[in-house]
Parts: sequence; structure tokens; C-alpha cells
Amino acid sequence: MKARTTRYWGIRRAFATAASVMIGGGSTVLACPVCFGAAETSMIDGAKLGVLVMLAVLFAVQGGFVGFFLYLRKRARLIADIDLETEWSELQGGASRS
Repeated sequence: MKARTTRYWGIRRAFATAASVMIGGGSTVLACPVCFGAAETSMIDGAKLGVLVMLAVLFAVQGGFVGFFLYLRKRARLIADIDLETEWSELQGGASRS
């Protein structure tokens, strides 16, 4: 029974909040200068700079991952070459002894 009344009050609170926003606030009151469409404000410049900084961080992290995997690929090839040379030298050494 308690869960039902709690849900009822939650729904009632949500409707009351939505109604008060619709009645009390117009579109100009709710919108910030960026959302409302102000052309040249410092907030727009800051938002653009923020997007550029986030893109730079994103590309730096992705570049780090690519570099790390290329490094791993290079090391794997080097180790495979060393193993191949070791195996080949063992096969050559075994053939010359017989």
C-alpha cells in the first residue's frame, strides 16, 4: 500500500512541476542566450572553444591508442622474426651434424 501512495505522490509532483513551468515560464525565460539564438556572445565563443578542446582531447587519446597498437604490432613482428631465425638456425645446425 505504501508503494502505491509514494508512486501517486511522485506522479502528482511531476504534473505539478510541468504545469507550473508551462504557466509561469515563457520561452524567453527558459532559454539561455546560446539556446535562444544570440549571434555573437561570449557564451557562444566559449561553447565553440569547448567543443574544439573536447575534439582535441578525443583525437589525442585515439592517437595514443593507435600508436600503442602499432607499437605492439612492431614488437610482435620483431619477436616472430627472432623466433623464426632461432628455429631456422636450430634446423640448420641439426642438418649439418647428421
